[in-house]
Amino acid sequence: MALIDVVEAEETGPESRPANAAGLGASPTSADLPARGGPVFHLKGAGISYLFRVTRYGHLEHVWFGASVDLGDRPDESVETLAVKQPADGDGVKYHRDDPGYNLDRLPREYAGLGKGDYRLPGVETTMPDGSFVTDFRYAGHTLHDGVVPPQDGLPSALAADRPCQTLQVDLADAEVALTLYYTIFSDADTVTRRAVLTNHSATPLRLRRLMSQLVDLPDRGFDLVTFDGAWIAEAHKHVRPLAPGIYVNSSTTGFSSNRHNPGVLLARRGVGEDHGEVYGFNLIYSGNHYTAVELSQRDLVRVSSGINPLGFEWTLEPGGRFETPEAVLSWSDKGFNGLSANLHAFVGRHIVRGEWMDAERPVLVNNWEGTYFDFSHRRLVEMARSGKKLGAELFVLDDGWFGRREDDHAGLGDYWVNRRKLPHGLDGLAREITGLGLGFGIWLEPEMVNRDSDLYREHPDWAIAVPGRTPSEGRFQLVLDLTRPEVRDYIVSQVGALLDQVPISFVKWDCNRNISDQFSAVTPAGELPHRYILGLYEVLRRIFDPRPGVLLESCASGGNRFDLGMMCFSPQVWASDCTDPVERLQIQLGLSYLYPQSTIGAHVTASPSAQTLRHTPLFTRFNVAALGLLGYELDTTDLTRSQRRQIREQIAFYKQHRRLLQYGRLRRHDPVRDNQVTVSVHEPGGEPRIVGHYQVGSRAASAPEPLPIPGLDPHRRYRVRALSQQVPLKSLGSLVNHVLPVRLSGHGLPLTVLDWFRSVPDREQEYLGTGSALAWTQLVPLFDGQDTTARLVGDWGSALYLVEAL
Repeated sequence: MALIDVVEAEETGPESRPANAAGLGASPTSADLPARGGPVFHLKGAGISYLFRVTRYGHLEHVWFGASVDLGDRPDESVETLAVKQPADGDGVKYHRDDPGYNLDRLPREYAGLGKGDYRLPGVETTMPDGSFVTDFRYAGHTLHDGVVPPQDGLPSALAADRPCQTLQVDLADAEVALTLYYTIFSDADTVTRRAVLTNHSATPLRLRRLMSQLVDLPDRGFDLVTFDGAWIAEAHKHVRPLAPGIYVNSSTTGFSSNRHNPGVLLARRGVGEDHGEVYGFNLIYSGNHYTAVELSQRDLVRVSSGINPLGFEWTLEPGGRFETPEAVLSWSDKGFNGLSANLHAFVGRHIVRGEWMDAERPVLVNNWEGTYFDFSHRRLVEMARSGKKLGAELFVLDDGWFGRREDDHAGLGDYWVNRRKLPHGLDGLAREITGLGLGFGIWLEPEMVNRDSDLYREHPDWAIAVPGRTPSEGRFQLVLDLTRPEVRDYIVSQVGALLDQVPISFVKWDCNRNISDQFSAVTPAGELPHRYILGLYEVLRRIFDPRPGVLLESCASGGNRFDLGMMCFSPQVWASDCTDPVERLQIQLGLSYLYPQSTIGAHVTASPSAQTLRHTPLFTRFNVAALGLLGYELDTTDLTRSQRRQIREQIAFYKQHRRLLQYGRLRRHDPVRDNQVTVSVHEPGGEPRIVGHYQVGSRAASAPEPLPIPGLDPHRRYRVRALSQQVPLKSLGSLVNHVLPVRLSGHGLPLTVLDWFRSVPDREQEYLGTGSALAWTQLVPLFDGQDTTARLVGDWGSALYLVEAL
């Protein structure tokens, strides 16, 4: 079945004329005034329609993006009904003096230039062969392609992956400059991707300052703007604001997609919930400086444009040259935020993640970083790995500090020789001893960076990005290597490639711990440096990992500083945040879940109190949050009480038993019932919930009856809902233990400390039976209220995972 219908001009009415009757690129005269426009393009997903048409002057007019539309046997009628109407006359600049009803500033557009009366933000800003910035790109033709049309300039893009998709290529032109727009419809994910290519056919170099990947005008429906913002250790917090007249920009200027503002942006109709209401989603398959502008015009049209950030961007387009944008992602759902997330998760899982790790279960790992930091030895690492293996881990990852003179973060980056003081048997000796235990072996790398105190910097100081004659700013005592230089890319590829070939490494954590500053390169113009850096990074990743498809790559950038679709084309999973406090992590992971599936989110259990917040949290809550992502343990596995070891073994066994569901099931967030509680459920793909997570972020005295909503069950079928067994440490109860112990103990004494090493208090067992319609609003056993010792011992930062079983 065709996914793109094209209704040609002659089918839309007897008065049709070619859109370019006046001649391509020429301004129309009154004698050339066309009567009707050109083709109508209809992109069809399983549940969406995306419609636009060519106007009588050759501009692209946006008609509809939303629920599926059947145009019937008279598509001209339906399209005209959907189209925004313009008054026959009015204020503003008229595109044609004899056509007062045609005003570009009021037209809902698919792409816009500058200087012809549309005063909203343009999609393109460039000098033209005549020396002006005036651009008026008009329709020149179109082509349909089966599948996708990959970019030619090294940018990653979505894959067809043997699933139904089709691409529309629309060619526009102004004088001797061509603009080509690509639209691909992925019907299985109700998602459209868009990108643009600008080609200079003139004899004059052009200075390109802005070229958006996509631009679309939507009628305002009372939208809220939703963004996911934060900082280091506080990424991706959801923020909602009503859309008001003017321009809101969600962007990054750090050189990377950034932890400040994730590239993903949502437009939601006011009052939308997790499971009801209309939501539009926009994202970018790009890892550099991004930009999405949302502009509410004076006529209540909402222009959304996305692409490379134009700040500091300037690209010289030589005669015959072309510039290609990253691919933008657009989706829509009328089933609330969860409906949109289902589309985006399907798109990422089926069309972004690729290779052997697409749809593959990920290993449970132990990472040594928060357990040792830089202070480790061969023997200590092997002991941690051996303990981790006994707990059920499948992979051991050696983090920072194994190379060069890396005793702290002041030295060593850029060097790849092994620190023999820490690892006298070398990296290969350590890896083979750990793999001999039956574990995979992983390694931490930061190849894009260099310390001044390194052999590489002493030999090649010119390889670092810096302005000659100025002292460069540093982040974490390091500088950024200039990946626009071929010799730098070759060095990284050769060093990392040799490491992966000589040592049995099955996992790489690729870090990037600072943003880019002092932007200057001896080989690359300053305005082109940020984008060419990202192109260089993509080249390096391809050259290293394409020949080694079995190596699992986890991208990291001080946590979530580069959590984007561009990196996911190479890295099936991304470290979400350097914050592992489960209370903060819950907000971070759920924020990311609006845009990305849990199969992309690295999540670890660490020691308590948190190294980032000093907050004490129960071990079971740390697991219950990490279980919503790709589970790992980042702590000293040799420094656990017997009770903790028992609990972790049970946690890992549970995770493995339900790994497929937890990593690839459909995650649904629930609208909150209490402002101090969070509920999520994980469903079989296209089916019922099987695990429900319930989290308390702060306890309250005299708490009200507590419901646990479990939507999606067969209302007539019988189910059992059972809470996963979990333990409360004796020491966390202090002197309250005397209510449950046969002898009296001091809440701070040595006997309680010793007893806590071996024993813990089981939380209240919970089981609920009933039909799906009854369990949709399950009333939970009461919380501890100061008297009832048989109640749930949740307390601050408590939580529970509930298993849902059909009987």
